[in-house]
Amino acid sequence: MATYKKRGYKPKTKKEKEEIVEDDSTTAEVFNSLDEGASRTEEWVVRNQKYIIGVVAAIAVVVLGYLGYNKIVAEPQQKEAMNEMYMAKKYFDDAVNGISSDSLYRMSLEGGEGKYGMLDIINEYGGTPAANLANYYAGMAYLNLRDYQNAVTHLSDFSSDDKMLDPIAKGAIGDAFVQLEQPEEALGYYENAFKADVNEFTTPLYLMKAARIAISLDQNSKALGYLERIKTEFSSSNEAGDADVLIGKVEASL
Repeated sequence: MATYKKRGYKPKTKKEKEEIVEDDSTTAEVFNSLDEGASRTEEWVVRNQKYIIGVVAAIAVVVLGYLGYNKIVAEPQQKEAMNEMYMAKKYFDDAVNGISSDSLYRMSLEGGEGKYGMLDIINEYGGTPAANLANYYAGMAYLNLRDYQNAVTHLSDFSSDDKMLDPIAKGAIGDAFVQLEQPEEALGYYENAFKADVNEFTTPLYLMKAARIAISLDQNSKALGYLERIKTEFSSSNEAGDADVLIGKVEASL
């Protein structure tokens, strides 16, 4: 897979600590349905880049495994990092909800009102679960800002065992590679995404994206296999209807 070197961004920070209770909302992700009439791969990818993410479920997974490491140093550092991340997360959530999206995505990355951004969390709290999660937010913010190389960099630095965040992060890297006109890399990440966890939501979504890219690469047999899997295993998914149409086109080309 292609990768990119980090650009060494060193943002200015104004640290102002405050104790804030961690957000207790559950993880949620919202994807728009694929547009049946899309004529270009880039168009349907862009229409599926809106993700609404709550953090506590993901944080619980990483934090619980980490806190036993060093209660004297690691636990206080993680708590401080999460407190510092609060405003950056709020900027991100507001951006997802369509409130001055571009400027708020930038504020979620670089900070504002004397508060840290996600890039500050990554630089100041490297190695903590908070910094890991900040890489996810930073990658998704860059994706929405159409800075695809930085999206790949930060999403590649994120790791998770979460059944939703892991495939979503891999799929988002695939989206970035589509925009960078690197379809082979995009296909690999879409395949990693649908293999990461089998569920009724992310699996058919990334099977469909993989199928479309495979078709564009003239890998029609592979595409047909992915489309038939959608029809067989995920017949009630949003993607199943599109699969019917594409199966006919692919079979006609074989």
